[in-house]
Amino acid sequence: MKKQSENSAIGRREFLAATSGLLAAAVPGGEMLAHAANSEDPISGAPAAKPAGNLRKIPIGVFDPVYDHLSLDAMLDKVTALGLEAMEIGTGGYPNNRHCPLDDLVKDRAQAKAWLKKFEDRGIRVATLSCHGNPIHPDPQHAQKDIDTFRKTVLLAEMLGVKVIVGFSGCPGGTPQDTQPNWITYRWPPEYAKMQDWQWKEKIIPYWKDAAKYAREHGVKRLAFEMHPNFAVYNPRTLMKLREAVGEEIGANCDLSHLFWQGCDPVEVIHFLGKQGALFHAHMKDTVFFPENVNKYGVLNFAFETNELDLASETFRAVGYGHGAGLWKSIVKAYMDIGFEGILSIENEDPILAGEVGVERAAYVLKNVRKELLGE
Repeated sequence: MKKQSENSAIGRREFLAATSGLLAAAVPGGEMLAHAANSEDPISGAPAAKPAGNLRKIPIGVFDPVYDHLSLDAMLDKVTALGLEAMEIGTGGYPNNRHCPLDDLVKDRAQAKAWLKKFEDRGIRVATLSCHGNPIHPDPQHAQKDIDTFRKTVLLAEMLGVKVIVGFSGCPGGTPQDTQPNWITYRWPPEYAKMQDWQWKEKIIPYWKDAAKYAREHGVKRLAFEMHPNFAVYNPRTLMKLREAVGEEIGANCDLSHLFWQGCDPVEVIHFLGKQGALFHAHMKDTVFFPENVNKYGVLNFAFETNELDLASETFRAVGYGHGAGLWKSIVKAYMDIGFEGILSIENEDPILAGEVGVERAAYVLKNVRKELLGE
């Protein structure tokens, strides 16, 4: 954890405990942020267990890039020891494919089945394949590489019986002459509206209509987009815009860490997307706010490294270290209420509880709140 600045005499633990109630006033949609817990004791104060009723036990898993320093077998040893039940495996794109030799597997069905058997022998389900890339990047070589990865991922999913592929919507340039993506979220001055309309009409919708058709022809009917900044789909509204234009193959990878800082209420988002039948996958990742910096700089002031935290408005945290177990219990309950058929996939990008430590802490929180909800 980053050393406190000289002007601060209060530790991070005391800071979060003391200011959790102030976050609601500091951040848009902040009524939910008042659930923020003591960051070193995320389970304390969780409500007592209640009978499960008809609630389904949603599998808890992990997204494999956090183990990119380990071999496949060593990673499976770790995941098995944590008692996790499923995995999301990267096949390429930005997270790469450390544990999935995609080109080899799609060429050899026997090798693909042997790869899958390593998971099955440990009682771990390969629930999703992930190829987070930008297939509509204005650089043709970049785009083609991600298009090829997506198509090979579809073929591997077909071989293995995996029903969900996770990724990004991508982001094109703003004009045919651009060489880099142009993320447009605000339609003024008017040239930005024209660029955004061109992006959707000429690039985003046509590509995904073709890609969804390809996936459907190979038995994959769930493309789960992570609503992520710097991509065309970055919130529930843009997700539904693409779904309405392309078809029911388009749905969400609901990573709430990107929606917290946009002011979304997590339970409201889950119920909204669930009602539309558009919730296919869920990343389990938290976000913490630093209200003194939110007040000065606003929420478009994200940090990724510990040496950036003094001036940051927010950063990613492991589940339970940005918002307390009470809110995460409500989140898991919301997934159960809508009949969510996917997994709760831990993605750890916490700069403080980095790597495997963050996965372990998140798994502890999620297993405990699930246990309470099921009355176990």
